[in-house]
Amino acid sequence: MKPVGEPEIRGSFVNCSKGEARRINLPRNLPELPWADLDFLGWRDPGALDRGYLVVERNGELAGVTLRVAQEVRRSFTKSTVCSICVTPHSGTGVALFVAPRVGAAGRQGNTVGTYICADLACSLYMRGVKRTDSGVRFEETLTLEERIGRAVSNLEGFLDKVFDGDVRSA
Repeated sequence: MKPVGEPEIRGSFVNCSKGEARRINLPRNLPELPWADLDFLGWRDPGALDRGYLVVERNGELAGVTLRVAQEVRRSFTKSTVCSICVTPHSGTGVALFVAPRVGAAGRQGNTVGTYICADLACSLYMRGVKRTDSGVRFEETLTLEERIGRAVSNLEGFLDKVFDGDVRSA
């Protein structure tokens, strides 16, 4: 992912109001992020841990979506779960169910879609081995890094297609 600044990030959000986008807590170390290792920008809000954000390049433009962690999901601390985006196994609470309001009228009516994602939204870093999970469990895959990245991007696009479903910006 190419480096992006605060104005571009704030202007990219599609499933919240402009006022909400202005109030989002951005990563504090934005200029120092490992941009070359990121396929998308994902972070949790340090001031509201139930919130997360994704910013991706979609159809040649930046698209940002707000996420919330579903509170009702109970996870075992002894079992592993797998991220639906990067297919990285985590123990305990390393994967969370994130829900995103849909774009447009459907989202304003309260409609959401969800998927299980690495709780810290650092899928790109796990795929590249830059970051390790607490579980120590690692699948040995025959896929190359490029193939794993392609799979993760495709999985993320599938989730975003559901967020954008019915919106003219999804085409």
